[in-house]
Amino acid sequence: MNFELFKEKWTNKINTVKIGATSEEGGTRTSVVSVGGESTLPFLFEEGEMPYKPAVAIEIWDTVPKEWPDLLKEPLLDVLDKPVEWAKKCVNEYKPDLLFIRLMSAHPEWGNSSTDKVADTVKAIAASVGVPFVIKGCGDEEKDNLILSKVSEVLHGERCLLGNATQKNYRTLVASCIADGHSIIAENPLDINIEKQVNILISDMDFPLDRVVIYPTTTALGYGMEYVYSLMERTRMAGLSGDKLLSMPIMCFVGQEVWRVKEARGKVSDFPGWGKEEIRGPLWEATTAVNLLQAGADIVVVCHPKSLKIVKEYVDLMMTK
Repeated sequence: MNFELFKEKWTNKINTVKIGATSEEGGTRTSVVSVGGESTLPFLFEEGEMPYKPAVAIEIWDTVPKEWPDLLKEPLLDVLDKPVEWAKKCVNEYKPDLLFIRLMSAHPEWGNSSTDKVADTVKAIAASVGVPFVIKGCGDEEKDNLILSKVSEVLHGERCLLGNATQKNYRTLVASCIADGHSIIAENPLDINIEKQVNILISDMDFPLDRVVIYPTTTALGYGMEYVYSLMERTRMAGLSGDKLLSMPIMCFVGQEVWRVKEARGKVSDFPGWGKEEIRGPLWEATTAVNLLQAGADIVVVCHPKSLKIVKEYVDLMMTK
């Protein structure tokens, strides 16, 4: 008996968001990354199109990340206190699609760097590497409004992805992105109703929804992944079914979640049955990223170079139709 494979038919496509601008487009980037555009669930090429492969970014900070475990710091010990050299090493040696810059030096508890100092660091990084940027503030709302406005200005025309816009703190960032031509990360606390509300608030300021990327606060493997996966899947299915407020690409900050759990950072002396941490840690990060890619992530941000390599190879394999 022959059975016909059931194929889902969707009525909508996910928005395409372009990150980076070349000299012909008014920027200085040597490459441009497009994400989104799907008319199917992840990697189901028999049911629709995935015109762009998911992008894999590597994370750098503009200050030394003191809370990172030694395992994560080890490949970068020579550059952790030099953001420009850190960026160059990651781009030249590890070949990420995007560079993700976390501006933690501005946080009142991490140095309280001035707006001008933060902006000067970002300008120096932009002059030293050619990949497109994703840039996130320090997490302090008052300081983020100041530094992201200035960073947006000094990177005018580079078509960066800046974040995060939240339900309570979005106006200043949206205004800056409108003025300087950037796209925006819309954050929500794993709640699909708040997810839509944030996008409504952003669009009410006449910001185009095709320059919005959704960030649902995520988790590490083993810490509620089922719930995160189901919410991301619901978001993607709603977007494919025609909900314009959920038709955005999705990004996940994988590294920030993974490298604070004991399964990734725990020393082998403390957990002898778990295997060597230099193998376990990057694999925990890569496996978390793979789960989120299957849930619908269009951009994943990792921290360890080995994780980056594994995830990029996985994406290339899955994009082989």
